[in-house]
Parts: sequence; structure tokens; C-alpha cells
Amino acid sequence: MIKLAIFASGGGSNANEICKYFADHDSMRVSLIVSNKTDAGVHAVAVKYNIPSVTVKKSQFQDPNFILTMLDDYHCDYIILAGFLLLIPNFLIEAFPNKILNIHPSLLPKYGGHGMYGHHVHDAVKLNNETSTGMTIHLVNDKYDEGEILFQANCAINESMTSHDIATSVLELEHKYYSPTIENYIVNQKNSIKTN
Repeated sequence: MIKLAIFASGGGSNANEICKYFADHDSMRVSLIVSNKTDAGVHAVAVKYNIPSVTVKKSQFQDPNFILTMLDDYHCDYIILAGFLLLIPNFLIEAFPNKILNIHPSLLPKYGGHGMYGHHVHDAVKLNNETSTGMTIHLVNDKYDEGEILFQANCAINESMTSHDIATSVLELEHKYYSPTIENYIVNQKNSIKTN
């Protein structure tokens, strides 16, 4: 059984979709939810699916012994970022090479980088009168939103749409595509290891 750790800072709507998708999966499941906020809504998602959840202080997140031991204790094979706002430290990227995935609410490389998350992205998209936007699923490296792109999906924008409307359209794409993209990526990685 391949075990996933979800890292999230907010309400956890993507985490909820991922937990639901993998709840009865025959070879993958979510074994841990990690947040940097005690009041994050994602903890309620963990309770809903009977998954352990942990709140990690920023100082603990920078401590290799703490984080790596915790992930090892739960036998985590992959890390899935679902609205996690802290930059992933190098030691974690090295410990999970090509095994950390993130979702971003724009068509990268547009509207990525430090400080570009949530409504900040959608406000910028609206301000620049874009006619389309979307979401990107990518691998994580040592820079915000610059890892290898695995999948993108887009949606049209019209002039009457507010930033909130744009966010709603993008979130629908995220919920639709994140879980199957995670699944396909892991299956393909497993298959490529077998053939090498």
C-alpha cells in the first residue's frame, strides 16, 4: 500500500477530495494530514476520514529530524501539497525526490511565485484582463511553483466574472483533476521503476 501525506494550511477542500478519492483505493491511501495551523479546516477533514492529523510549528518544519521521523512513523511514500503555504525545505525535497506534488491556481508559469496563492492569484488574473486561466499540478523543487509541470487544465473568463467567480471555476478544475493526476503519476512512476 502506497501511503500519502497531505500538507495543507487552509480549509482543506482539495484535501477532502483527495481523501474521498483514495478512501477505498486498492493500492494507495492517505495516512497523514499535516498543517502549519491549529485552526485549519483540514483537521476536520482528517476527523471525517479517520486520518491522523498533526499541527507543525514553523520551527519544527525546518527540523529534519522532526519532519522526517514523523513521515517515517506513518510510512509516507509521497507528499501531496493542497494549499500549503510554507516553502518546502531542501532536506525534504532530497528525502522525497520527485515524490512531492503541488497544485497551483493558475496556468504556470503565469501568476506563480512567492506570495501568489489563493485570492492573490485570482485578483491578479482579473486585474490583467485575462481571457482564460486554470490550474497546474507540478512537482516541487526548491523554488515556489517552478517544478516540472505534470498537468494543466484551463477555463474561460468573461468580463462579468469577479475574482470570486474565477476562483470558483478554478477550484472545480482542481477538484476534478488533482486526485486522478496523483494516481496516474504514482502508477507511472511505479511502472517505470519496474522496467528499469
